[in-house]
Amino acid sequence: MSELNAKSQSTQRDAELGTQSSTLRVPPGPLRLCVSLQRTAWVAAAFCALLGTWLLVNHFNATNRDPWKAPQLLALKAKLVAEPKNETVKEEVRRLDFEFRQHYRRRLAQSQLAGWLLLAGAALLVATARQAAKWTTPLPRPRSDPDAAARAQLRARQSRWAVAGAGAVALLGLGSLVVTGKSPLPSSSAELDKLLGRGASGAEAAAADLPSPAEFAANWPRFRGPDAGGVSSFTNLPLAWNVQTGEHILWKVPAPPHGPNSPVVWSNRVFLTAGDAAKREVFCYDTTDGKVLWQRAIENVPGSPAKQPEIPEETSFAASTAATDGRRVFAIFGNGDLAALTVEGAPAWSKNLGVPKNPYGYATSLGLWPGRLLVQIDQATGGPGGSRMICLDPASGRTLWERPRQTDPTWSTPIVIEAAGKAQVITLGLPHVISYALADGNELWRAECLEGEITPSPVFAGGLVLVVEPSLKLIALRPDGAGDVSKSHLAWTAEDDIPDVTSPAANGELAFIVNSGGMLTCFDLKDGKKLWGKDLEMEVQASPSLVGNRLLVLGTKGVAVVVEAARQFKEVSRSELPDKFLASPAFAGGRMFLRGATNLWCVGAALEKGAKP
Repeated sequence: MSELNAKSQSTQRDAELGTQSSTLRVPPGPLRLCVSLQRTAWVAAAFCALLGTWLLVNHFNATNRDPWKAPQLLALKAKLVAEPKNETVKEEVRRLDFEFRQHYRRRLAQSQLAGWLLLAGAALLVATARQAAKWTTPLPRPRSDPDAAARAQLRARQSRWAVAGAGAVALLGLGSLVVTGKSPLPSSSAELDKLLGRGASGAEAAAADLPSPAEFAANWPRFRGPDAGGVSSFTNLPLAWNVQTGEHILWKVPAPPHGPNSPVVWSNRVFLTAGDAAKREVFCYDTTDGKVLWQRAIENVPGSPAKQPEIPEETSFAASTAATDGRRVFAIFGNGDLAALTVEGAPAWSKNLGVPKNPYGYATSLGLWPGRLLVQIDQATGGPGGSRMICLDPASGRTLWERPRQTDPTWSTPIVIEAAGKAQVITLGLPHVISYALADGNELWRAECLEGEITPSPVFAGGLVLVVEPSLKLIALRPDGAGDVSKSHLAWTAEDDIPDVTSPAANGELAFIVNSGGMLTCFDLKDGKKLWGKDLEMEVQASPSLVGNRLLVLGTKGVAVVVEAARQFKEVSRSELPDKFLASPAFAGGRMFLRGATNLWCVGAALEKGAKP
């Protein structure tokens, strides 16, 4: 009987336990997979915690350890304040700025990558924790608890929402830190200038380093002057002199050999270049007495050819006239070396543009405009790497733009004009006159009108661009067109006594040309009508110049003829210098500078003691 009762109680207990077990959920997935999900969730949580900690530490370290407070940079800043024109210090500041910016970009990229990894880790944490919670069910209890399942489900829901909420808050907080965190490094040149205490934005500082239009016009910064037309802004200088009595001959000094280029002048300095296969040099003279202030050999130019090209002696390595903006002087040579020196003669930058493939040697002079240095290389090979127009930053030598040109070799020099509401670079090449936008080098217009060996340079006067088709035509073009303007913008042509080497001169009403045989011709600039012609009976290689209402023509053998710049021919004076002249005159400070084969001459009125030219 006792055995039967024990058996009955056991059966009843099993029935109760079976009933309780039937009310509990069994895990839908394998137990091993559930454990793996739990472990993955823990790993994801640890991963997110580490990444979040790294981002916070990296942010506060970057804020507290400001590289711009480094002792080395602080010392450079103090030195730059004391020596604002010290190019070496400026270059060191730029180098440090470049390094700091690189470091900042790397740190920013790392922070962004960490942010994305944090997002992925948080997503993995939420997904695995949710699935593990879903698959995890409490084991059956020995005693029946009707509310246990409900409580477990409630806790599971609360846990899932808590995990999701915490993950979302952490993700949003760290994400906003990555996106909106501000670096202590300067993000612009304006901030850099402010940090260095210059008190101006980068653009303002760069503009302050450029000559003003008035300053540019008052000097002789490039071949044939500021407007490249051979027009002097000074009218108070004598155009007649006497070598025997010394009247108006202020000084003469030996000129360097191997260089038919023309002088350029800025303030109290005259610059010339000279060179041969052995050495290329830049010379600086004092305008007051002709004393050589310095001379600098152009050496160690990156990319310069080890073997120098063969260049005809008549052209020489230094046929191209230099240029100066009053801060630097720029020189280019027949082997393709282009160099910039400070006005004190210290090297600023240099590069080799490739040896020009030109049968007579390279003779195109440098074009210059405030903030732009222009190099025209027209040679035997067109297309990329051949003929091209290059615009450089004068301060650094950095290429601002470059355009290929399909043309044969030429020797003409580019000019810059302001017309049709924009600054234009006017270039001559075969068979086109081409205008480029100074800002970006885009072609504005072209006219097909040239033949022969292009040596004369264009001029701009009276709203017209005057170009010489050597020995054939003088051509006037209106510079306000677009595309092909060969017919639409041709104003007029003239065919009398056209030069082959020299460039025109014009004063807004009249245009003047002189050929190698000394035939001087005057045209009405408005319609191209010939007004007069006069044989000066001398050989001429230098381009004519205008000084007020006078036109100066300098002969090869040193005879200088001055005539009235008028509608009727009238000779004013003739003077002589015992020298040979191929270079064109330069005018600045009320003086005229003439480069002969043997001497550099300065002509002008004597100054009162203590006066400045």
